[in-house]
Amino acid sequence: MILGSALLIILYLILKYILAWISYYNNLDPRLGDSTWRFTYDYPVVGERDISDLDDKDFVRLRRKKNKVILLMYSIVLIMFVSSMSLLSKFLIFFTS
Repeated sequence: MILGSALLIILYLILKYILAWISYYNNLDPRLGDSTWRFTYDYPVVGERDISDLDDKDFVRLRRKKNKVILLMYSIVLIMFVSSMSLLSKFLIFFTS
């Protein structure tokens, strides 16, 4: 139970670090939007659609970096959920036996 609690604390600190990166990317370009939980291709882009690096190279690369960080955030949240369910089941087994 101690290792599970330590794992959840470490994952929480990693999640806070990732959220700081997402807010940093949000502040770099106003076209990325302010949401933490949405991928950036969900937002409408003013002008022509930038599908490749040829349209707006800096924005497209920044958008791809932010999408990778958001995907990492979702994976950390999923791991935290599974770990918390495991820790909860260990607590229940400990207190019921």
